[in-house]
Amino acid sequence: MNPTFKIAILFIIALSMRVQAQEKWTLDECVAYALEHNLQLNDFKYTTQSDRESYRQSVRDLLPSVNAYSEYNIRFGRSIDPNDNSIITTDFFSNNYNLNANVDLFRGFQKLNTIKATKFLYKATQEETLQEKYLLAFRVMQAFYNIEFFEGLVAISKEQLAVSQSNYDLVKRQIELGLKAGADLYEAESLLLTDKLNLTQSKNQLVAAQLKLIQEMNLEDAKSITIQPEMAEVKDDTNISEVQSDSIFTEAKNFMPIVKAQELRADAAQKQVAAARGELFPSISLFGGYGTGFYETTRDSLGETVPFSDQFRDNTFRFVGLSLNVPISNGWSGRSKIKQQKIARLRAQNNLDIQKQQLYQTVQTLVQDYNSLVVEYEQSTQKMEAQELAFTIAQKRYEKGLINALELFQAKNLFASAQNENLQVRLSSEINKSTLDFYRGLPVFDIE
Repeated sequence: MNPTFKIAILFIIALSMRVQAQEKWTLDECVAYALEHNLQLNDFKYTTQSDRESYRQSVRDLLPSVNAYSEYNIRFGRSIDPNDNSIITTDFFSNNYNLNANVDLFRGFQKLNTIKATKFLYKATQEETLQEKYLLAFRVMQAFYNIEFFEGLVAISKEQLAVSQSNYDLVKRQIELGLKAGADLYEAESLLLTDKLNLTQSKNQLVAAQLKLIQEMNLEDAKSITIQPEMAEVKDDTNISEVQSDSIFTEAKNFMPIVKAQELRADAAQKQVAAARGELFPSISLFGGYGTGFYETTRDSLGETVPFSDQFRDNTFRFVGLSLNVPISNGWSGRSKIKQQKIARLRAQNNLDIQKQQLYQTVQTLVQDYNSLVVEYEQSTQKMEAQELAFTIAQKRYEKGLINALELFQAKNLFASAQNENLQVRLSSEINKSTLDFYRGLPVFDIE
């Protein structure tokens, strides 16, 4: 192969890898990818498919049952002649063919209630699948904003390191000019190494956060990921702050999949009680059939066995009838089953009440956190600005030799701590606001 051609191919591959590595993921793209590739969602999908088939089969159970069978018998020794029921000792064979049908006319509405119950259960699994998708989306969002937070932390650490490096260079020049003693250089170097360590730790935390997002997305063959920052400035949204927990709870209760799923399971339990109660009623069935047979012992006037085609036509029989079954005593099993289903209904209703209680408590906490975070962000911003001013003054005083390196280090650390605190409050506020918007029914995620 031409060496120039090889170089061109390698350049194209390297360029494509670089472009791929520089691809930036938005939050919506991360959520969409995770929903498509998450393996745990497959289990919910299979459960939904299974419940859908159970529901369809419960509907098909209303159809008549039709069965056909055939038998071939060879009799030896003493037996009964099927023509006249006389005792014979002649060996012979026979064939029988039957087609039967049976349909339930009344079974205490068991099948109808079972259809309704399985339909409720099928819808419940659909809601639970949707709930799992929302939970996955929130985990991805948390991991996404963690990356944004640690990226900010790395930026702050770099700023601190740049200041320490500048101070180290300044002290080094001053020592060369004889303005400072050599011991001052050790202090500046110690602060520089401390900031280098802080930067390394921040980068390690960023790598761990990236790995967490990659795992939540199930992004195969990826060692790192680059995101498109989306964190905005926190604003005092009066539309949210004025909304009370009760009104948000009312909105959330009407659309939250986990609550709707439990309501459907409670409805299904009620229908299962009705189906169990139907076993105490008499049942009526309509049945009918068609059959024929061939017997080697059936002979004509000449003593010859009547041909198969003639017997198949002549031995034809039909029947139709009604069957009535009245349950009298089955060891009290029917009433015991009703009691068990009633307990299951009470448990389902209790689980529904628990879900509503947990939802209300969650909404209460979110509203309280939101109001607190708005105040915290305002105060942390003021604190950060004050610490930045204090650090700027300390830096100038240090350059003039009015304070030592330890005092400068303390002012620099207080400023860095205020920056970290402000960044963390911004992260918490964004997550809290998105979560509140979700409970208010706003389209936070594009999930079907």
